[in-house]
Amino acid sequence: MQSSSLRLILFALLAVWLGACASAEPTVELKGERFRVEIADDPETQARGLMFRTHMDPDAGMLFVYKDSQRRTFWMRNCRIPLDILYFDENAELVGEALGVPPCNAAQCPHYDGGGAAARYVLELNAGVARQLGVSRGDRLTLPAGVE
Repeated sequence: MQSSSLRLILFALLAVWLGACASAEPTVELKGERFRVEIADDPETQARGLMFRTHMDPDAGMLFVYKDSQRRTFWMRNCRIPLDILYFDENAELVGEALGVPPCNAAQCPHYDGGGAAARYVLELNAGVARQLGVSRGDRLTLPAGVE
């Protein structure tokens, strides 16, 4: 095989590998388990959250990222799947939770603040996952690369 052909093949393989790395979904890790996450870091995606979804894979979730720590209040308006809502401080340590939160399609839905502690990150997972993992206050969340 000629040197130029080998270089072309190597370049093509490198391009495929880099493309696969760039398209990888962000993940978080909690209690040794990895979850693929959608990141909600702007007002529009944060307001929409997981509304109107009828399913979420067992290894998936949504990570809400805020610029500062403060009390965060969530509601389940138009959410169709029950969730665990986990609240993390600026050090990505668990400071509050709302577990097994049911869907709500009423005009007035309850609000959940995880006990009122200041949070910078909020992770939504399928209901029951937090209990299955045995999460407790102080557990640390490993954030995706590039998330501060």
